[in-house]
Parts: sequence; C-alpha cells; structure tokens
Amino acid sequence: MAVYTDVAADELAEFLAHYDIGELLSYKGIAEGVENSNFLLHTSAGYFILTLYEKRVAKGDLPFFLGLMTHLAAHGINCPQPVQNRNGEALSMLAGRPAAIINFLEGIWPRKPNAAHCAGVGQALAKMHLAGRDFPMSRANALSVSGWRPLFEQAASRADEVQHGLRAFICAELDHLEAANVWPKNLPQGVIHADLFPDNVFFLGERLSGIIDFTFACNDMLAYDVAICLNAWCFESDYSFNVTKARAFLNAYSRERELSEAEQHALPLLARGAALRFLLTRLVDCLNVPSGALVRPKDPLEYVRKLRFQQSVASMRDYGVAASGLVA
Repeated sequence: MAVYTDVAADELAEFLAHYDIGELLSYKGIAEGVENSNFLLHTSAGYFILTLYEKRVAKGDLPFFLGLMTHLAAHGINCPQPVQNRNGEALSMLAGRPAAIINFLEGIWPRKPNAAHCAGVGQALAKMHLAGRDFPMSRANALSVSGWRPLFEQAASRADEVQHGLRAFICAELDHLEAANVWPKNLPQGVIHADLFPDNVFFLGERLSGIIDFTFACNDMLAYDVAICLNAWCFESDYSFNVTKARAFLNAYSRERELSEAEQHALPLLARGAALRFLLTRLVDCLNVPSGALVRPKDPLEYVRKLRFQQSVASMRDYGVAASGLVA
C-alpha cells in the first residue's frame, strides 16, 4: 500500500455519499506498499480501506481482483470483501482513478515471522489454491518470464547506480532463465496470489486472520506461488535462509495440497525466477519514485542476496525437506 494520489476531504465525502457505510469520521493515507493509493477510513459504521488503483494496474483487470476476493471468501478464505455502492457496483471513480472500498480485517502483519507464522501461511496458501480451482475468470501473469527483460530495460541504464555490476548480474540471470526449455512447463496451474509477502498476511497472535492485496493475482503455476513465499517468508534479516521456516511452510502446504514430484523438482528454479521478478520490480520502483508520493520503496538488493542463495539450491533438501517428498 502507498499514496500516490491525494484525495480532498470534500471530494471523498461526495464519493462516500453513494455508500451505506456510515458517516466519515476520519481518514489517513497508508504509506506501506508500492502499487496503489490506499487510505484507512474510519466511519460511524467502523473501519474500511479505500484503494485508488494507479496506472500500473489495468482497469480491465479490476473485476478479476474484486471477483476473486468475493469467490475466495465464499469458499472459506478470510480475505477483504468489496463494498458495493447503492447502485450495486464495487468499482467507482475517485480523483480520476478507479476506486474501491473493502472491509477492514483485524490483525497485524508479522515484522519478524517465525516458523508458526510460516506454517500458517503454507496452510492458507494451499487452501487458497484449492478454493480458486472453480473461479470462472482468468488473468495472465504479466510478470512471468516473458515480461522480465522488458521490465529490466526500464532500469538497465541505471542499475549500476544501485550496485556496481548489477546490470551484468541481472543480464546473466535473464539469459539463463530465458534459455529454451529452462522455465518449467506443464505444471499444475490455477489462481495464484503472486505477492503473498508478510505485509499482505494478518495474524492475531500466531493465528492467521486474513490475506489481503490481490492486485497481482493471476493464473500461473501453483508452485510459482510457493516459490514466491519461500523467498518472502523463509529468510532472516541478514538474508540467511532458515530451513526450519521453510520446512514448516512446505509441510503445512503439503498437508492441504500435495506438491507433485514435478513441482518439487521445479521449485528451486521457480524460486530463482521469483527472486529475479521481485529484484526487477523493486529496482524499477526505487529508481522511479514519483515526487511527493507517500511511499517507502523496498530495497532491491535484498533480492540480489536471495537470488544468489536460490542459484545455489540443488534440490528440495536445501529447503529442509526430503528430496523424495515432504515430511509432515
């Protein structure tokens, strides 16, 4: 979450007049995140999140995101629900941007995830994958392997300003992952979250209370979502890999949805690709912060370190589980 587009109080009041969510008492921008403009609304009916979808998010994709949240909630996944206005619409316009209001979920995201948090995420991710099997809409993953080089071209000329040699490092990894027959094919597909970082998962204590921010959700390999989470949840603050966390995450996932042998074999390569994907988007974002935006760009070098680890992974044993299968 972040704030790129400011909203005047009178403009917001006029917008909220079309909703049955009580009288506005206060609102404030939320600085966390990097994609859209987000505000916490406090009304006489409670708390809500207002999101203004910025230019990177295509307006035509918004029905997919909003519909997916409704579908997942109907299948037992605790995630925010779009609030419809008096015309029965979940999507409106505000300050020149597509806008939606969603209900507020209780909980906080873990600043220092432990193995119990990782197990909770593994279980929730697998349940989400299963719940999404019959979701009727689809959306291609624009940030899969075919989109990485065009993304890098937006930042290549300045990459070495961030770290000496970064441009060559990324080019070599792109060459490897783009090579014929390297990127996995024919693995189980479905709806994935594609951005399930700690700040998108709420807990009450060590009990997972909700999953938020579906603006990268798409259809892709389910194991790619698992790979994203290995990068997002299983490293320490010094970027060392924690096999205890990884084992807890993978075993909890497998108890709900078993990873096939092909998925297990492909996971190290998928984790390399996931690390590169977030390195690239963070690199582009940190070099292009809009003037005056309320946003905290995330460090791309975190994913240089994670990618170097993933390049060294030979098998599932490096993630703390047996090569022949996961151990509960």
